[in-house]
Amino acid sequence: MTTIVAIYTGQGLADPLKTLFKEHLPEVRLFNISDDSLIQHVIRDGKVTQSVALRLIQYYKIAVDIGADYILNTCSSVGEVADAARKLFDTPILKIDEPMAKEAAASYETVGVLATLPTTLKPTVNLLQSQAALMGKTLTVIEGLAKGAYQALIEKNPTRHDKLILEAAQELAGQVDAIVLAQGSMARMEKDLKEKTGIPVLSSPQLCIREIKSILAQGKLHP
Repeated sequence: MTTIVAIYTGQGLADPLKTLFKEHLPEVRLFNISDDSLIQHVIRDGKVTQSVALRLIQYYKIAVDIGADYILNTCSSVGEVADAARKLFDTPILKIDEPMAKEAAASYETVGVLATLPTTLKPTVNLLQSQAALMGKTLTVIEGLAKGAYQALIEKNPTRHDKLILEAAQELAGQVDAIVLAQGSMARMEKDLKEKTGIPVLSSPQLCIREIKSILAQGKLHP
């Protein structure tokens, strides 16, 4: 049985992702490591500090010790740490948002990045641009921030969370071909945002699950 260890830095994604694994990847053993102090420190400092990076790498090491065949980095704010850590471990590190970025870069010319945290915007923009560059494409990326939505999420106020995201998405919609949801915790808004903005909306969990299924079906050790 393939073992995947998912690393979480905040709230709101572990249960939905667990449900997706049960539905689409029942043959995979999923373990979770969660430390929500990581994202709180990123928010506090406005960036990923060396301390956060080192702690995250320690969690990757723990995942290896658990017996992970793959490590799943679920936080876009620390995605660039995952990039660097890939050189440190033989165990492949998957990034939850990488398949989404590949699809967005391949399919659209102008993409809006919608986040609930400012610290997630730059890493997601960088990821989209790097994927476009690999494809030899020029991609225009426009940033959108749903201010206060993340705080509403951790305060268990989903109605306010969703309202703020919808307002920010509607502001972006007239400027872009598609919207990318920068955080996996926003995925439950995907269908509603598509309907209310009238443009494609991409979120990371479903696309990541599809990528993992493809990797396992092909028997690849490394993605």
